[in-house]
Amino acid sequence: MPKNPRVHKPLDATDLALVRLLEQDGRMSNAHLAREVGIAESTCLVRVRGLRDRGVIRGIHADIDPMAVGRPVEAMIAVRFGGHRRSHFEQFTKEVPSLPGVLGAYHVSGAIDYYVHVACPSADELRDFVLDHLTNRPGVLHAETSLIFDAQRGRGTMTRPEDLPGTPA
Repeated sequence: MPKNPRVHKPLDATDLALVRLLEQDGRMSNAHLAREVGIAESTCLVRVRGLRDRGVIRGIHADIDPMAVGRPVEAMIAVRFGGHRRSHFEQFTKEVPSLPGVLGAYHVSGAIDYYVHVACPSADELRDFVLDHLTNRPGVLHAETSLIFDAQRGRGTMTRPEDLPGTPA
């Protein structure tokens, strides 16, 4: 049976410290990371590469303001499938996240099957996106669009301070 790629071996204190620092500043240099954690730069490089290879660190990304790049209309689109054929979900999962303007696609439980977060240049282009890229897909039964008036990026972290070395439990 293949291993679940989303199941990871537990992180040790050094790995947790590296992850925490990279959460705070993904552009932190290897030298600074190594100094903060108290390990050699070569060890730090190997550790961070290992975290990437294991899928713990999935990427370092710029947080771009959609309005600043000409996409001021943001929406969350709730997509419901009919029939629930695996091939329809697999095709949707493979193709939709790479469409222009898609900020995220979330396969969820409940009455809705997917939420698709998009940013578009105008309301007309949002309508066209829904019609051209979502409602005409195999298996899609319904799409409901909710405009986003204001969005705040979460400031929470994946690691807890009490998981770090030298922190009282």
